Amino acid sequence: MILSPSETFFKSLSLYVITDRKLVDGAQFLSALENALKAGARCIQLREKDLNDEDLCALAREVKKRIDAYQGFLFINDRADLAQELGATGVHLTETSLPVGEVKKKYPELKIGVSTHSLERARDVEAQGADFITYGPVYATPSKMKYGPPQGIDRLSEVVHNTSLPVLALGGVKVSNLAEIKKTGAHGIALISAIWAGPDIYKNTLEFSNILLRGQDS
Repeated sequence: MILSPSETFFKSLSLYVITDRKLVDGAQFLSALENALKAGARCIQLREKDLNDEDLCALAREVKKRIDAYQGFLFINDRADLAQELGATGVHLTETSLPVGEVKKKYPELKIGVSTHSLERARDVEAQGADFITYGPVYATPSKMKYGPPQGIDRLSEVVHNTSLPVLALGGVKVSNLAEIKKTGAHGIALISAIWAGPDIYKNTLEFSNILLRGQDS
């Protein structure tokens, strides 16, 4: 069955990979990204907060070339202006970003993902026109300690069932807890360290893509 572009995006969104160069040898970052794409990842969020505008723009261009080669989808963290300039699929907004409604009005062609940590926030950004949300941290994970204790699977389920947006579980997600996440009805998962940490990024990604994108059992 041939999927429409919107159906292809929706399916690809179930595996949402967020970059973190600090987990990869800097010189190897682009080849690491290539390995993730080869293993099936198609939705990539470029999230490199430490870069200045010039370096971020240069990296984003290189990242987009590689994603385009796999007919994937690039999201730029926080920078709707850069996403628009590069022809990226969309922007991912945080708690401190401009309001969703404001971004939607100024950049109507961009898809908007939003980080959320509560049901109230999820409902708010849905009302403003967000296209999907990440929710977490669902499980304990060092990278999300600043957001407080893990939300847990029950709160994830509550968000899933009280918003019509695609919800991606974020924080401490592993192959071993995918079945539990899928039972909540969440559309998919968002991953950082589960992809980039460890010596074999291709294998890390393939484990998730086989389950989420190719329909194999975990």
